[in-house]
Amino acid sequence: MQILEFPTKPAQILAGKSTPKSVLTVVSCYDDYLPNELLVEFEFWISGVVMNIVALIGILGNIFSMVILSRPQMRSSINYLLIGLARCDTVLILTSVLIFGLCAIYPHTGYLYYYHYQIFPKISLVVYPLAMIAQTASVYLTLTVTLERYVAVCHPLRARALCTYGRARLYVVGILVFSILYNLPRFWEVTLISSTHPDTGLTIYCVKASDMRTNETYIKVYIHWLYMIFVYFLPFSLISFFNLMIYRQVRRANKERQRLSRSEKREIGLATMLICVVIVFLLCNLPAMMINIVEAFYSVIIEYMVKVSNLLVTINSSVNFFIYVIFGEKFKRIFLLLFCKPRGRQSPDDGLIHDDSSFSNGDASNRNSGRFQRVGTTRSTSTKLSNCSMRTIRTTVRSTRAPSPGPIVYYPARETLPRLAQPPTITRSSSMFPDWGARENGTNGGIMMASSGF
Repeated sequence: MQILEFPTKPAQILAGKSTPKSVLTVVSCYDDYLPNELLVEFEFWISGVVMNIVALIGILGNIFSMVILSRPQMRSSINYLLIGLARCDTVLILTSVLIFGLCAIYPHTGYLYYYHYQIFPKISLVVYPLAMIAQTASVYLTLTVTLERYVAVCHPLRARALCTYGRARLYVVGILVFSILYNLPRFWEVTLISSTHPDTGLTIYCVKASDMRTNETYIKVYIHWLYMIFVYFLPFSLISFFNLMIYRQVRRANKERQRLSRSEKREIGLATMLICVVIVFLLCNLPAMMINIVEAFYSVIIEYMVKVSNLLVTINSSVNFFIYVIFGEKFKRIFLLLFCKPRGRQSPDDGLIHDDSSFSNGDASNRNSGRFQRVGTTRSTSTKLSNCSMRTIRTTVRSTRAPSPGPIVYYPARETLPRLAQPPTITRSSSMFPDWGARENGTNGGIMMASSGF
């Protein structure tokens, strides 16, 4: 069935080729399911080897993504949604490993016997519903990211009111609550049974479908129809529609790229990156949806396709970090600064990301950073004195800063500068946040832009 469909047969994941055939006739955990040797080997390589490797890479990538997107200069509504998506994907990867990856090792190799018969059956009562909650939350967070980009690209005038950091937090909380409530019945779908080995006397545990899970009405209404509607048809249709609208807007904008402002180019670039995220999401989840349709209407389960679809969903939860690095210039810059730069070699500008990294994606706390400011257009003596003083202050701040133990991303703000004993009069043209970099290079009129993230 879907990614993490729990086996409906009592011993579907507890039988192995290393088990003596004499045991199969007396241990009830083995009675209902005897996979062939080819399927056991196929599952070992797909789930036991490839899935576990992909999961390890995906967990590390999601951790890097959460660290980078949590930086102060990356604060925005879209990045908060992506942090929530990375968290749900991490939980989904972990549950996939516990349910599929580790369980596929024993039937083929004979290793992990204790986990196979003692640990997994007990933790599956919680891990299985948690996996379904994480999967549902991941799907709807992807839909929310698409909606956020649709508003920002196609309706930019509404973005400041709808795409705020506070609203993003409400969206994430609402999705989590919905995912938990929708998947509550999963906690009562399986039960734990035990069997005693006739020779050794050891107790072997396995999971069995509960009476509710085997009820025909429950399977038809909740397992098949509600699941396909709320986890596949509805979100997939909306994601496809809104991404089509975004794609049309991106194509139209690329034709007029010479007339786009700096912030508009960043919005288009971010939208392009998230379109790639959604395309990967659809490609990796479509096989699972097709398997659900075939099972619902024809009562046919293609075991080999189930193993492959589980792997594809795990891959989908693991590759977003690489998409961010490839398409997100700012994301890649901060990643290299935090994790790849040698600790002992830092240039004078290390740890300093200038004002073009600021965000005002509808957040009231960052709106000043998105204003257009022109510096140096007034030739008054007070303005020149102000600029000279500000340069002196900047030099003082850098010289008195303690050596950093490692790369640090620093987000300069006006409040961090020391106050002058007798501050000179500053004219309106040299108001807050002077563009120091532009003045030093001799330009006249550096423009500070707002950005939505990458």
